Amino acid sequence: MSAEDAFRAALLDPAAPVPEGLTDGAGRPAGRRYAVYRNNIAASLTEALETGFPAITRLIGAQAMRGLAGSFLRAHPPRTPLIATYGRDLPDFIAGLPALSHLPYLPDVARIDLMMRQSYHAGDHAPLAPEALAALDEEALEAQVLELAPSVRLLSSRWPVLQVWRYTMGRTSEKPKGGAETLAILRAEFDPEPVALPPGAYAFLTACGSGAPLGRAIAAAGPGFDLGATLSLLFTHRALVRAPKGPDPC
Repeated sequence: MSAEDAFRAALLDPAAPVPEGLTDGAGRPAGRRYAVYRNNIAASLTEALETGFPAITRLIGAQAMRGLAGSFLRAHPPRTPLIATYGRDLPDFIAGLPALSHLPYLPDVARIDLMMRQSYHAGDHAPLAPEALAALDEEALEAQVLELAPSVRLLSSRWPVLQVWRYTMGRTSEKPKGGAETLAILRAEFDPEPVALPPGAYAFLTACGSGAPLGRAIAAAGPGFDLGATLSLLFTHRALVRAPKGPDPC
């Protein structure tokens, strides 16, 4: 291991010895300064994870979250200087921890936390108005591609994770009940909101997000899909981009 690699590795591991040969500008030993620097980095990254994953922090407790953060930051050091984006690998990291396997819904709750942050930082857009679709005839409407806003995020879970998230965050006093859920993170203005999706809407939105024309997206949604209710949800939350793409040439 090079001296540079040893310097970086020890920064994220408080149990690691201070790299040898460190000196300050005057040539004096800099072990104490390194220890302070290492502590500040670990504290900053831990705080970023606690802030970025509020539901996870509440579910497992502050002390356990600090332990989780310590393990995570050593396995997944930051890739960019943007600390607000740190932690995108945490949901998968949680899924691989035997110590948290008794909470099987936890990774998907972490994904909600993560998607809320991603949606908040996503770019703005000019929303599509309902009149733009109303002006199309049936053939043109089926060929139309709906572009989802940059802030839209989708999640399908085997667990009632939106109920868990809302209860944990104090959004509702109703305790979660069993059952799978599909949801979307939508941002009408500045603050994103997690919204439960009606039957078929997840498949419909996934198809729209992949560039499928409206007719094909409706077919992907399957029987029982309510297009009107889903479009109403999207328009209410300004989740479609104003300038839709042209018909799919395929």
